[in-house]
Amino acid sequence: MARTTSRRWKRWLIVGAAAAALVGVGGPYVYINYIQDDPPASLSLESPPAAPESTSDSGSGDQAGQSVEGSWRVGNGSQAGYRVDEVLFGQNTTAVGRTGQVTGELEIEGTRAVSGSFTVDLASVRSDSAQRDSQFRGRVMNTERYPNATFELTEPVDFGSVPDVNEQVTGEATGNLTVHGETNPVTFDLTAQRTAAGFRANGSIPITFADYGIDAPNFGGITVEDEGTVEFLLAFTPA
Repeated sequence: MARTTSRRWKRWLIVGAAAAALVGVGGPYVYINYIQDDPPASLSLESPPAAPESTSDSGSGDQAGQSVEGSWRVGNGSQAGYRVDEVLFGQNTTAVGRTGQVTGELEIEGTRAVSGSFTVDLASVRSDSAQRDSQFRGRVMNTERYPNATFELTEPVDFGSVPDVNEQVTGEATGNLTVHGETNPVTFDLTAQRTAAGFRANGSIPITFADYGIDAPNFGGITVEDEGTVEFLLAFTPA
């Protein structure tokens, strides 16, 4: 009887260990692939605002002929945040955090953006995970000490032409990115789009965490890659 009882206990221990292993591996797989929503698509200009109604065939062309020179500011509808790959208990996923708390300004001369900057309130960035957001604001970014991320142009961006409403033009932006109290020079592609009321600008800046004194955030079975991107979509209105 004692041997039978001992064998039963061993069998249940084996079954329990196997079940725990299945939950540990299969649980994250099921969550990521069947329960968790897909990460938001990258910020882009793929859904342009509708062009204003016109009573003449040349309305769009007339808009294009108007100058965009002068001062502009970041307005409502702007977004910025991060995108980074994670490994959650052996399963690959993508983490995305964003905020609409973005400010900035831009000065345009002819077809060139000659100066400008934008600032992101990092404490307001939110993802789909409260735990991730807490880590982001705390030991990862220390937003109490470093509340903002800032980009400032150091060279003009030449778009080549003034676009029609809803038309997109591209240029190369060079400037300084400041995150976590560290500043580094960056260069990236910038896309701008004319709208009825102003224009929008979109870009993605690759960053390596170590360059900004940030330890790759790893916690609670989550491993984060050493690199990520800063995404932004800025809506500009006359200053």
